[in-house]
Amino acid sequence: MERLTEGVYALTETIETDDGERAFHPAAVETDRGLLVIDVGLPGQADALAAELAEAGFEWADVWAVVLTHQDGDHAGALATVHEETGAVVFAHEGCAPYVDGREDPIKAEGERYPPVPVDVELVGEELFRTAAGPMRVVYTPGHAPGHVSLYLPEQRLLLAGDALTAADGELQGPSERFTLDLAEAGQSVARLAALDVERVLCYHGGAVSADADRIAAIGSSMVD
Repeated sequence: MERLTEGVYALTETIETDDGERAFHPAAVETDRGLLVIDVGLPGQADALAAELAEAGFEWADVWAVVLTHQDGDHAGALATVHEETGAVVFAHEGCAPYVDGREDPIKAEGERYPPVPVDVELVGEELFRTAAGPMRVVYTPGHAPGHVSLYLPEQRLLLAGDALTAADGELQGPSERFTLDLAEAGQSVARLAALDVERVLCYHGGAVSADADRIAAIGSSMVD
């Protein structure tokens, strides 16, 4: 667990694979209504999420809502368990919701799908959440997956990128080409993020790194060359 700024926490969930340890980085944001959790991890990772929340001083009862950046199993797979534990309000973009709630099978999934969960609020982009760190804006960033969103806290110059961007060795990078459905659309989303005033980015894959709009713009340009 890492506190990114007042009221915003980067969490870490890890799994062992044949290629070594993999880490995922959900986030938790304090609001007047309770804790807002952004992404929840793979099926079976709810306990790891609870442990990270406990390290930040929270428990399941503190969780008010979950925002999914998108439908991939490593982001939404543990949602059913988290929802059962918390009764959280579930937010997802309207382009993502059918894959989460069971109307459609998740894209890119292999084998049995994760348990579907109803989406309470379907986002369209530009919504604002009131948080302890100031307003947090929903930014529509499709390409990696249908209905992908990122979250931006302008007062903190902080971007929670989901999978719209990744990081490796402390440096911001573009989205994973292997797992991105539409690279051209993903590049347009990166260009949209480059218009934001940013000094730090939390990537679900790679963690928190220092980066500014120029770096994001350079990544976007490299994707359309």
